Amino acid sequence: MSKDEKIIFSQCLKGVKVPQGHSSNEKSLVSMQDLKLIGLKSHDCHILMKQLLPVAIRGILPKNVRHTITCLCLFFSSICCKVIDPSKLDKLKNEIVVILCELEMFFPPSFFDIMVHLVVHLVREVRLYGLVYLRWMYPVEQYMKILKGYVKGT
Repeated sequence: MSKDEKIIFSQCLKGVKVPQGHSSNEKSLVSMQDLKLIGLKSHDCHILMKQLLPVAIRGILPKNVRHTITCLCLFFSSICCKVIDPSKLDKLKNEIVVILCELEMFFPPSFFDIMVHLVVHLVREVRLYGLVYLRWMYPVEQYMKILKGYVKGT
């Protein structure tokens, strides 16, 4: 992204208002000086990827890149649903392969590491182990924060 596009993207995320308890304070995660996201927790990345990113990139990137990123976000939204039709899992697997191939066309090879290809295995994980939201660690992480508040350092 160009500097102007980064400014628009950052301002969009800085202005987002979400219900209390839905995610962290998004305003505090955006650094307008560096035009970067800082201090993201795993749940913040999840919310950003599923809901905020398609809105924030609207009108910034070229249409084909924007469409591919939005499809990736929709894939994560459909994978994380509370109800998934098992007959649609094969379609989701085929879609994510196409999405990753399109991302390879738009982004440089340095963008891709071993972690990016793991997205392909998420559909198999759903098929083998069940719904994703039943295996989330977010509640455990939130409770650990509460417990850490009780412990005082010496």
